[in-house]
Amino acid sequence: MAWFEDFRGKCVIVTGASSGIGRETALAFGSVGAHVVLVARRRGALDAVAAQIREAGGQALVAPADVTHQPAVYDVMLDARDAFGRVDLVVNNAGVLIPSPVESLEPADLEAMLKVNVYGALFVMQAAVRQMREQGGDGTIVNVASLAGRRGVTPLGGYCATKFALVGLTEALRTELRDTRIHVGLVLPGIIETPMAHGPDHELEQLWPARLNMPASWVVWAIFAAARFRLVEISVPPGAATLEKLGALAPGITDSMVYWGAQASQWLSRLLRRS
Repeated sequence: MAWFEDFRGKCVIVTGASSGIGRETALAFGSVGAHVVLVARRRGALDAVAAQIREAGGQALVAPADVTHQPAVYDVMLDARDAFGRVDLVVNNAGVLIPSPVESLEPADLEAMLKVNVYGALFVMQAAVRQMREQGGDGTIVNVASLAGRRGVTPLGGYCATKFALVGLTEALRTELRDTRIHVGLVLPGIIETPMAHGPDHELEQLWPARLNMPASWVVWAIFAAARFRLVEISVPPGAATLEKLGALAPGITDSMVYWGAQASQWLSRLLRRS
């Protein structure tokens, strides 16, 4: 679409760019002529993504970093500025999912998710805002949270908690920046076909049919839309956050809907594995 061209020549930083949603997002922005800064821990995987972007005629800067290390995140912003002059868009996407019922959730697993999904996301937001203020007070941050950040579901209690925190941070930052030209958008995907929710031994595979996972490209479209049209919040698929709205009005009824929905998805998952 024509409005994709608005990102030509813009500097776009993508965290978690080595796989899944981050990888597809980086490739999409690179394909329309954006200068893409690739952030993740695995340099080899980032180099592969960068090669694809360059083969398509785009520009890419590989910036290996652990988002849970605050100084490294600030260095990424400086590297992006030095390479491309400014930072126009930050896609705050890096995340970790470790499924477990709350009853048996290991503190170490919750801590691992908190480090990336909350502290890492916070460090990226803080570094992005500082850079955007220094370059003239404009830019866009798109935080990729989850529908699990609007409604707690099992066996994702710990993951939900971290995404609830990210949603709260996003909403608070948005109000803090209301009188500036820095836009903060929020994307809330459902279950996406990514390495985070894949594999025959993954607990989610036992509860949700993998065949029903949405492609990562759906989230990429939402990120493009949130950045281009300065949308405050968009769920994937659109309207999927309706359950959260119902939960605010009738939490007990919503609990029942979530429970019976989970039972139905388990039955369907078993049926599809046999077919």
